[in-house]
Amino acid sequence: MSLGCLFRILLAGYFIIAGMNLNDLPVGLEMTIPEEYLDFLGHMNVMYYTHLFDRATWAFYDQFGFGREYHTQSGFGSFALEGHARYLSEVRVGQKVRLRTRLIARSDKLMHAMHFMEKEDGTLAATSEFLGVHIDLSTRRSAPYPPQVAAGLDALLAKHRALGWDAPLSGAIGVGKKNAAGGHAALG
Repeated sequence: MSLGCLFRILLAGYFIIAGMNLNDLPVGLEMTIPEEYLDFLGHMNVMYYTHLFDRATWAFYDQFGFGREYHTQSGFGSFALEGHARYLSEVRVGQKVRLRTRLIARSDKLMHAMHFMEKEDGTLAATSEFLGVHIDLSTRRSAPYPPQVAAGLDALLAKHRALGWDAPLSGAIGVGKKNAAGGHAALG
């Protein structure tokens, strides 16, 4: 990789965090990276970023009554449809990370949210956008959010839209966008 390319990547990372105040979002997960999360290159393996983003998703879901209890007792749940991750700063063993989540948009069946992983010093280490769908588990097909979950999503969305900074979205996914195949099979 050329120095010019590396500089553009670092500069892009700077612009991602310029103007963002992640302290406006609650911490969904905080932990110290254990030895077993490392790969042979001496940094956190990509599968553990996914693992930590998944754990942060459940903390995020709890904010609007969509947590494990809802998923195990209601007959409804959620599936992940798409994701987009950016790895901005290497995470190593012993470093503390915090994960926060921002709701971007929703429809009657979909939600678009973004996770932010930051190191203890405030450095943004990674972001992960995801598009999820509400599912009727008896039919394995998409279904509208029930009124209580929809109201919780709407309240959280209003709060997040008032933050005063734009989330650094990839532009690759979102509510109302089609994937390369023209849609999502689960949306039926």
